[in-house]
Amino acid sequence: MPDRFDIGDVIRMKKPHPCGSHEWEILRVGADFRLKCVGCGHQIMVPRKLVEKNTKEIQKKA
Repeated sequence: MPDRFDIGDVIRMKKPHPCGSHEWEILRVGADFRLKCVGCGHQIMVPRKLVEKNTKEIQKKA
């Protein structure tokens, strides 16, 4: 099964970051994802299961 998440994609999450942005850029893909908030630039590591569960929409990179 091909992975639907790619580095550079922007995903829209169900809940907002405290800065108010719902969008995150994917910096690393694996068992854990490194995500960067599009609004404030904060970076976090999140388990794959949580990302797959909480993603509403994927905007592919150009």
